[in-house]
Amino acid sequence: MNQNLKTEQKYNKWIIVLSIVVPLVVAVLFGVKIPNVEPLMFLPPIYATTNAITAFVLVAALWAITNGKIKLHEKLMKFAILLSVAFLLMYMAYHMTSDSTKYGGDGVMKYVYYVILILHIILSVAVIPFVLITYVRAITNNIERHKKIARITFPLWLFVAVSGVVVFIMISPYYVS
Repeated sequence: MNQNLKTEQKYNKWIIVLSIVVPLVVAVLFGVKIPNVEPLMFLPPIYATTNAITAFVLVAALWAITNGKIKLHEKLMKFAILLSVAFLLMYMAYHMTSDSTKYGGDGVMKYVYYVILILHIILSVAVIPFVLITYVRAITNNIERHKKIARITFPLWLFVAVSGVVVFIMISPYYVS
């Protein structure tokens, strides 16, 4: 067996654990409210901006790799991962201190909002193992396998980042200060 493949397989347990634990922790913490703490109402525009920056970084990383700028691509991808982690931490902090905001629109836009939101949530969970596998294949120098899964990971991750911004824009008029 190829040494790179062996090294990659050593990470598989961590990928499985993180792909299960992260969504479970988020689900559990979503129901936790920290008492006597000022709601962090300033966070939604910040984490929506973080999603927007992530989308731009992902596109820049694609540009970098298609133009042979491997080191730039690596740095941008690491930055995109850090941005996604920062988003998740801010998102959880907001929901642990604030009540969820309900979408107040009606008509067809209400259905559009919920379709985008549901797809965003489902794909934000689904993209976790894809990002981790793609990253591990890169750091273990399994470049052909990395490219193969990156073709799936990129559009999923980009959709999650962009749809997060769209969800924020659609729900922002209904935030209570």
